[in-house]
Amino acid sequence: MSNISVIIPILNEAQTIGTLLNHILETASNDNILEIIVVDGGSTDGSIKSVKTFASRYNKLQRIETPSDTLKAIQIRCILSEKGRAKQMNFGAQHAHGTILYFLHADSFPPKNFDKYILEVVEKGREAGCFIMKFDSQHWWLTLAGFLTKLNWKACRGGDQSLFITKALFNKIGGYNESFTIYEDNDLIAKLYKIKQFTVIQRWLTTSARRYQINGVWKLQYHFMVIHIKKSLGASPSSLTAYYKKHIV
Repeated sequence: MSNISVIIPILNEAQTIGTLLNHILETASNDNILEIIVVDGGSTDGSIKSVKTFASRYNKLQRIETPSDTLKAIQIRCILSEKGRAKQMNFGAQHAHGTILYFLHADSFPPKNFDKYILEVVEKGREAGCFIMKFDSQHWWLTLAGFLTKLNWKACRGGDQSLFITKALFNKIGGYNESFTIYEDNDLIAKLYKIKQFTVIQRWLTTSARRYQINGVWKLQYHFMVIHIKKSLGASPSSLTAYYKKHIV
């Protein structure tokens, strides 16, 4: 029987992680979600405490509201990893027990019944993919960018759209390339497109526009475009990271 391990890499997300965990519990079924693994990369803002407190309250509530003989609560845990989203997601995958891995950014909120949509696709033999995405912003360019995620083109993909993949396929392609500090999502997605194993589920995930708000829409979009071009021209992971750190907050 297929089940899902949700893996969330975080770094200083104390103010938002509880909201995301609550959203997952409200939008998914306990029958399909085996566990939620939050992988912390060295937070200093109380993120770990936030996750553990949330998990403790959830487990206590489950014991009160659900008879022990029928209890099937989702396991929520926080594990510690080296800093770096690729490293954190690989570490989460190593500790996951589900047959399907669902990688989710801390500021991305999947659609209601996302677990059922994922299982429906996987049961049809499609082993990886994402949801279409919209920003929590009314800016016309971000609205257009969200609309373009409806297209099943590699150029329209990104980690904010989340990623589901069977554990077997994830292991087969070697997981995330830990040489990348940024662009790790796009690198893995490119591998999936190369083997023609990527499905875009036409249900809206909502993600935060906070990086655009901090850096400016046009400035951030320009630098993202430069990073994509540099990668296509053969730039190394370290040079992409250096560019990102120099120009993006």
